[in-house]
Amino acid sequence: MWFEETYEHLAVEKRDDGVAVLTLNLPERRNMMSDAMTASWRRAVAGIAADDGVRCVVVTGAGSAFCSGGDLSWIGAEGVAPVDRLRRRMSAFYRGWLSISELEVPTIAAVNGAAIGAGLSVALACDIRYVAGGARLGVPFTLLGLHPGMLTTWSLPRVAGLAVARDLLLTGRLVDGEEAVRLGIASRAAPAGEVLAIAMEAAEAVAASAPVATRLTKVALSGDGHACYAAALEWEALAQGVTLATADLQEGLAAQQERRPARFTGM
Repeated sequence: MWFEETYEHLAVEKRDDGVAVLTLNLPERRNMMSDAMTASWRRAVAGIAADDGVRCVVVTGAGSAFCSGGDLSWIGAEGVAPVDRLRRRMSAFYRGWLSISELEVPTIAAVNGAAIGAGLSVALACDIRYVAGGARLGVPFTLLGLHPGMLTTWSLPRVAGLAVARDLLLTGRLVDGEEAVRLGIASRAAPAGEVLAIAMEAAEAVAASAPVATRLTKVALSGDGHACYAAALEWEALAQGVTLATADLQEGLAAQQERRPARFTGM
């Protein structure tokens, strides 16, 4: 099974309640995205995607940082490479890390510390973000002479709006967790030592919900949401109709009537 494999620079756990936890695990380099971590991440996310027993995913970082971004040590090491080769390399890197956004189950980023550049991009690719109040977050690509990458020119405006995206992407300034919440980048800020516990509590609640209803809700909220009022109405009529036909609905109603926790099976 994917969660029993050996991973380098990534700690992987699948809990009995259906919550999978991915911990970026290179704390001595502030969880920089090493080649080994990148390869491990691809394998772990692919394993989660194929595992019907996973109901929610939590991503966090080991040590004091969430993720300091990509490994830039290779840039210029072999001279100036052709643009097309660089484009292919960056595209593969982006797709590997952003594959978490393609999972059918909800994903939660527990941003326990600094999330910079590509590191913040991974958090933005998750459905929900909880952040340490004192964490530093930002996308200072242009301060290095780089165009923004890892889909930040799409994900940051989608999450926080164009005004916030222009501010952070053009100035390169960093914000703390409290400001990140005010800007709409994260849902909640807390002391660093409490962020993972808050994320796990939320993940447990997600995992305890009906899987079919949860996955369809994620689809409804994906991208920029519904194209229009009519599309939303038609989708909800169909998706709610699907869940009305499930055994989980009957279990949910029975549990409510009997004043007990529901035991959803995804059927």
